[in-house]
Amino acid sequence: MSSAKFDIVVYGATGFTGQLVAEYLAAHYKNDKQLKWAMAGRSLDKLKSVRDAIGAPADTPLIVADASDAASLKAMAEQTRSVITTVGPYQLYGEALLAACVAAGTDYFDLCGEPIWMRQMIDKYEAAAKASGARIVFSCGFDSVPFELGTFFVQEEARRVFGAPAPRVKGRVRDMRGTLSGGTAASAKATFDAVAKDISLVAILNDPFALTPGFTGPKQPRGNKPLIEEDLNSWAAPFMMALINTRNVHRSNMLMGFPYGQDFVYDEMVLTGPGEKGEANAKRVMAANAEKTGPSAPKPGEGPSKEERENGLFNLLYVAIAPDGRMVRAGVTGDRDPGYGSTSKMISECAVCLLRDATDVASGFWTPGAAMQHRLIRRLQEHAGLRFEVES
Repeated sequence: MSSAKFDIVVYGATGFTGQLVAEYLAAHYKNDKQLKWAMAGRSLDKLKSVRDAIGAPADTPLIVADASDAASLKAMAEQTRSVITTVGPYQLYGEALLAACVAAGTDYFDLCGEPIWMRQMIDKYEAAAKASGARIVFSCGFDSVPFELGTFFVQEEARRVFGAPAPRVKGRVRDMRGTLSGGTAASAKATFDAVAKDISLVAILNDPFALTPGFTGPKQPRGNKPLIEEDLNSWAAPFMMALINTRNVHRSNMLMGFPYGQDFVYDEMVLTGPGEKGEANAKRVMAANAEKTGPSAPKPGEGPSKEERENGLFNLLYVAIAPDGRMVRAGVTGDRDPGYGSTSKMISECAVCLLRDATDVASGFWTPGAAMQHRLIRRLQEHAGLRFEVES
């Protein structure tokens, strides 16, 4: 796609998250004359008003494209090297664009946290993507970039300290401030609706190796109820996003050629503190998880204020455990709320990283961590407010 008019098209730029992605590119790359990007969505008038509202240059190209109009998606995919799409739930609105990118040999980035749909797309389009040169990169936001890269980062330290990667890694949320997005809630609801219609999909949803076609590893912790973790001196509660993150971490391990081993065990939970207070907090987290996808969940297009986004953060712990019980620890932190402020920066930098730093990555379906590894960590630290640090 060297003849493409654009490097990146932000599709869904009039939606809540898409607008944040466009705003980030407009602000962060305003002096970068080499990066040619455009905004796309269903309504030209809305695109114009968003362009003006975010302070993007008046000559920022605008493209009208609609998920229900395959010809418009084809035209968009054929004039750009890559597309960032924030238009979900992807199982409802994603396939036509993904197919257009595969056909055109155009790179594709999304924020998908829908493992059933992802597996269906891998099975259906992987061969065509490899043939066309398209690089399809799912889950480029808070799910699952910090978790994939946190695991990669702590395993690098395990290799240094133990002389080998650890067969067991724990991913733990120490702190997270920020609201769930309406899009995330809608994706969860769409997944539950799909499962209700086709009960055979339950097997994919419950399978930790749903995204590693042809490979099944050892039994994994279920992480579905509060428990005490003696080694971390804390209670732990189920983490809502473990359902997608754990699948992506196992897929990443497979795509990189199993550097963590084929017997690798990984889980994610939320640390809630020690003692009776920690136990009570863990039970509260359980109850809150159920509410997040219930009737009072935010609607697509809704999200936190600018102040809430800027006051948000996340703080994650990774513990790699050697067979003899020795541990190494690493932390990953972000300086904005996870679902929007940090996610909009992460997906933008994923796209720029693949365009500029990871040009050697082959075509096919990828996770961000497996495709870009250290190059993405470096870019996220330099541009997106993330920190990766070894802890004593």
